[in-house]
Amino acid sequence: MTTETVPAFRYAAVTFDCADPAELARFYAGLLGYRTLFATDDFVLLGTEGAPGLGFTRVADHRPPTWPDPAQGKQAHVELGVDDLADAERRALELGAGKPGFQPGGQRWTVLLDPAGHPFCITTLV
Repeated sequence: MTTETVPAFRYAAVTFDCADPAELARFYAGLLGYRTLFATDDFVLLGTEGAPGLGFTRVADHRPPTWPDPAQGKQAHVELGVDDLADAERRALELGAGKPGFQPGGQRWTVLLDPAGHPFCITTLV
């Protein structure tokens, strides 16, 4: 019998395409309390040591998502757990989020748009 070594994988980060990585990183750092772990002109990685993070990479011809219109897909979508939906929405909007008119979550979650147009949800269900 042979023993095969299986590589151990760990979830490290999800990366968003955008036109301005520094701007989008500032938004999510303010929202999540993350700090910059690595940065160049074209890429920023936010997080906390030992935990998964968020990356932002420059795409020269980036076109913002048009959600809920499928003409330009979502590109990425994260769910963020919050204690108070109204307070979290207010804070996200203060940091530069937008709120689309279409809200499919009822009282369970709210869809917001980050400054680059990516939809993300805030919910008390997680």
